[in-house]
Amino acid sequence: MPEFTPLCSLEVEVADPFDFGITPAGHRRVINIVGGSFSGSRMSGVVLGGGADWQIIRPDGVAVLDARYTLRTDAGDFIQVTSQGLRHGPPEVIARLGRGERVDPKLYYFRTVLRFEAGAASLAWLNTIIAVASGVRTRNLVELEAFELR
Repeated sequence: MPEFTPLCSLEVEVADPFDFGITPAGHRRVINIVGGSFSGSRMSGVVLGGGADWQIIRPDGVAVLDARYTLRTDAGDFIQVTSQGLRHGPPEVIARLGRGERVDPKLYYFRTVLRFEAGAASLAWLNTIIAVASGVRTRNLVELEAFELR
């Protein structure tokens, strides 16, 4: 049976969304990642600017998340993160999130699957795991609690 082991907490600082409107792929939004931090028992460091979350908002209101960004550990090693997930909730709750209000995360669903790529020998274990995370969204911050799926 799968087990969940705490991996790390991430605070990902984000810019305001670019709303592309309706494209052939759907309602496209891009949210640039500008910084942040992460910490856990086996790794900690900073979130580097330069990544983004390329979202599609489906007709049913579900945000399909596709984020890619880079972490730099306190030891100076780099970790590439690919995070794909879903965020949805009642329209009035999603509207409050859109206005930048802090909303009780129990009122909406925000989950993501994380995969990692690292070159440092000390981080090779990251290349072999999948993590899942529960998220909280505020105006310019995404907070993730990530768990290694064993």
